[in-house]
Amino acid sequence: MKRIACIISLLAGFCLIPSAAMAQAGDGPTLNAADTAWILTATALVLFMTIPGLSLFYAGLVARKNVLSVLMNCFIITAVMSVVWVVCGYSIAFGDASPYWGGFGHLFAKGITTSGMSDGGLPDYLFFAFQMTFFIITPALMVGAFVERMKFSAVILFTIFWSILVYAPVCHWVWGGNGFMFDWGTKDLAGGIVVHLTAGIGALVACIMVGPRKGYGSAQLQPHSLPLCVTGTGMLWVGWFGFNAGSGLAANGDAAQTLVVTHLSAATATIVWSLCEKMKHGKASVLGAVTGAIAGLAAITPASGDVGPMGGLAIGAASGFICWFASTAVKSKFGYDDSLDVVGVHGVGGLVGTLMVAFFAAGALGGKSGADYASGAQFVIQLKSSVITIVYTLIVTVVILYIVKAICGGSLRVTDSEEEEGLDLSAHGESGYN
Repeated sequence: MKRIACIISLLAGFCLIPSAAMAQAGDGPTLNAADTAWILTATALVLFMTIPGLSLFYAGLVARKNVLSVLMNCFIITAVMSVVWVVCGYSIAFGDASPYWGGFGHLFAKGITTSGMSDGGLPDYLFFAFQMTFFIITPALMVGAFVERMKFSAVILFTIFWSILVYAPVCHWVWGGNGFMFDWGTKDLAGGIVVHLTAGIGALVACIMVGPRKGYGSAQLQPHSLPLCVTGTGMLWVGWFGFNAGSGLAANGDAAQTLVVTHLSAATATIVWSLCEKMKHGKASVLGAVTGAIAGLAAITPASGDVGPMGGLAIGAASGFICWFASTAVKSKFGYDDSLDVVGVHGVGGLVGTLMVAFFAAGALGGKSGADYASGAQFVIQLKSSVITIVYTLIVTVVILYIVKAICGGSLRVTDSEEEEGLDLSAHGESGYN
């Protein structure tokens, strides 16, 4: 009997060994399968926004002789930014060197492992990949401001320098965890400041320094294929659900609400922009409808994690009107050739959402903030963060473009004959349509 009891005790001991090991292993974060699956999907959706979504949206808006040039710009930016992100972009954006600069502690993805994961149970490589798609699309947005006239080499160099010196530091300030705007409590779920405001200001500086297209203001510079443009817009609209709803990094009710308010903002802005055109010109254009949708999507980006349906409707309506006014009356007044309305849609739209979230995050207006939330104080934070970002982006972009201009032989743009021929043939030796 004693012998049997001894054997049983030994077997029990052996059984406890793996249990103890499992318990020890479980002391750290464990994989959250649902969140991981959702963010894998969201990562693919955001990349889908650039290629093919943004690519087709922009390609449809240019002349037929430049369609391949625009597609190539978006495509090569996707490739180049992916490499830059691994080399130093991620480190500068999400390192912890200081509140102003992430540093070089994660160069070449140093410290990221297949076993590493966040406290929320997301693999480190997945967060790395998700943020990389934002790093890709932001400089790609700026392409729309200087299409049809900027040298291909200048586009690549400008994109590299700008992403390292503008996007990555601003990303660190807002999203880096120890960034000074993060510490202020700046609300920017998916990039009203980090993505749209920086891209808008960068685009404004670039289109002014490159100069207008030949014939701008005197000739009719019409989109060559609105069907391509509408197709790209549809892809962007769907992809934006990953952009916004994925930025909470969780598959939960908050993500579902974010998806809903994102959709509502886009829909409302589409309606408002179309109504503005109808009242102004007597007809609502297809181009106006799709541009309005993008404006609503850009504007809700910073606010989508903090506002309810009421906020989605209000921000969509405001962005539909304000972005329409900025892209028509304001652009016409000052005469800058923001070819595809990056400034008016993304820059202005991002600013509208960044400021309006301060009010519509309040519980009384359907937002998610608690009873002690102070809209006025939050507005000051949002405004301060926006002004700093605008000033920094403007100054650094000017410096970058002068450096790129010097490297590219003293000019950012192609020759008059190359512009006349079209960049498809002059820059790439190919034609989009045979």
